[in-house]
Amino acid sequence: MNKQNIYVTGAEQGSGKSIIMLAMMDMLAGYAGKIGFFRPIIYAQEDKDELIQLVRHRYQIDLPYSSMYGCSMEEAQDLIEKDNYQELLKRILSKYRTLTKQCDHVLCLGSDYVGDNSIFEFDFNAEVANNLGCLIMPVVQGQGRNNIQIVDAVNRLKHALNEFDCDLLAGVINGVAMDQIETLRMRFKHNPENHFPVYIVPAEPLLEKPSVGNIVRQLNAELILGEKQTLNRLVSQYKVAAMQVPSFLDYLEAGDLVITPSDRADIILACFMAYTSTNYPQIAGLLLTGKKNTAKQIRHLLEGFDDTPFAVLSIEEDTFSAAMKVKEIKAQIYSQDERKIATALGLVESNLNFDELKQRLTDQHSDRVTPLMFEYEQMQRAQANQQHIVLPEGIEERILHAAEILLLRNVVKLTLLGNVEEIQQKIKKLGLHLDDVNIIDPLHSELRDLYAEQYYELRKEKGVTYDMAFDTLSDVSYFGTMMIHMGDADGMVSGAVHTTQHTIRPAFQIIKTKPGTSIVSSVFFMCLEDRVLVYGDCAVNPDPNAQELADIAISAAQTAEMFNITPRIAMLSYSTGESGKGEAVDKVRQAVKLAKQAHPELKLEGPMQYDAAVDAEVAKTKLPNSEVAGHANVFIFPDLNTGNNTYKAVQRSSGAIAIGPILQGLNKPVNDLSRGCTVTDIVNTVVMTAIQAQANHLSK
Repeated sequence: MNKQNIYVTGAEQGSGKSIIMLAMMDMLAGYAGKIGFFRPIIYAQEDKDELIQLVRHRYQIDLPYSSMYGCSMEEAQDLIEKDNYQELLKRILSKYRTLTKQCDHVLCLGSDYVGDNSIFEFDFNAEVANNLGCLIMPVVQGQGRNNIQIVDAVNRLKHALNEFDCDLLAGVINGVAMDQIETLRMRFKHNPENHFPVYIVPAEPLLEKPSVGNIVRQLNAELILGEKQTLNRLVSQYKVAAMQVPSFLDYLEAGDLVITPSDRADIILACFMAYTSTNYPQIAGLLLTGKKNTAKQIRHLLEGFDDTPFAVLSIEEDTFSAAMKVKEIKAQIYSQDERKIATALGLVESNLNFDELKQRLTDQHSDRVTPLMFEYEQMQRAQANQQHIVLPEGIEERILHAAEILLLRNVVKLTLLGNVEEIQQKIKKLGLHLDDVNIIDPLHSELRDLYAEQYYELRKEKGVTYDMAFDTLSDVSYFGTMMIHMGDADGMVSGAVHTTQHTIRPAFQIIKTKPGTSIVSSVFFMCLEDRVLVYGDCAVNPDPNAQELADIAISAAQTAEMFNITPRIAMLSYSTGESGKGEAVDKVRQAVKLAKQAHPELKLEGPMQYDAAVDAEVAKTKLPNSEVAGHANVFIFPDLNTGNNTYKAVQRSSGAIAIGPILQGLNKPVNDLSRGCTVTDIVNTVVMTAIQAQANHLSK
């Protein structure tokens, strides 16, 4: 079975998702080995989240409580108020991934519908499920709705899932009246072709009533009398007892929670006497209100019972306030409530097909890669084996902000180049924490003589003298490149201020191309909503010939594999297959032939139009039986004009995140930034450079 995790969430408020979660946890516990549980956001501030506590207790999950949630609601609201929503998602993803490393399967339970922004709660949970790579299992509320309203709610859910392109496990309609069940089951009947299976779970009155334990937890009430099992009694309704005992007894009903001031000894005693009398119904519990204490003689009397028949609770609020709060109590399941747990499991298990769900878990393995997932994976890889990256533009503000992020996250070791005093003053002015950064001024560095000598040896046949070499090493780009050549750094990132030529010319002269590679080229990683594509060459070579185009494709495949993308390479042109004629399409055909000769193991095809490369339906017509068409993830453009315009069009029109250009074909990694780059762009490029450096060390 594939390691696929599940995200159970309410499609709306009051869905009863917790009982579905419990049944799915039981299913996983039966065959999935070590299971974990995760909530993206918890609302409890002082007390621990009740459902996490329930799951830890019931399934004996020996993991720290803090590892089982992303962040608190208070932290989430603070990040959102600071316009830091992406950081919130990153924090949730980071903690989730840490948990998954310790478990065979993880079940996630979505956030609750609380507060003014609850209308957007499903949107949030759908986005989180996508970024965690989970199959989503949304729960629709059936209680209090007729069939037309339920079908309408399911249709709205389908629309939302399509909008977010979620990977669905199954939908659940929960709490449906018994007389509606069969009609709905016919409406949502399953068949092998059904890509949207829906299960119907009937209403169960026992689960809709709060327990005395719910009263204790949600009101933070004190249990002054009663055993723990008395907390499992269900509350059918509440009664405020402010009248005399005779009138009070006339209103008493089975399952009442009686609310009365703590000094009403007559009502307290009447409750105990009525409970033991066969002439009166049995109440669920007694809630004493106010700061006045019950007379010690009364408490002493009650404490003398061998078996207190019901729970006696106490809160400091007045009776009216207590009654208002009790009205808002929600029927929730907690860890000691075995009665409700058994009821919930029996109900759901008899109405969900777990064999079918297990099969869907196996079949529905998600290949989704969101930008956040891709970024997180690369960050983790960089952190696992830190590389030393040199940043020649040490005085640039964006570079310094990126450097702080990289060091705070322990991603890489960094050297900044430039005037030491100016850089330190800039750091101080910006209020950054860069105590661990190394700063070198090429003009005054003791390494300059050594580097000049080495550069002279490399370039003397080109007419370079030692004095010329010494002068050249005052340039930060040349100095940084020599650091890599001499093994004093593992990679370099520049271009926020300097031109592309200023950044890569020293690399051509000093580091040079890998053996067997005729050309240095580039790729962009295009992070779309649900996958990552590789585009090359969109930044370096204006009009590569057939051999160069073949080398670009081979290098792009190697780069894709370096970043855990299994390459399916489309060699693009204005024509697909054998239909087109002309010099441009012939060049692509020749490039395909050369690339396959050099690396027959690659899944590489062309010439191919972009629509045939990405659209499976178009591919069936234009290139039937192709391994690549319709499923390509590496795209090689025939020239710079096509590539550069296409990547920018996709980036701007789809909202894709473009990481790059990442240079390929060099012996050691040097990468160029756009002069309009953001701090995030710099961070991403440094991370990618570090991973290239890791791969470079492994290949030696």
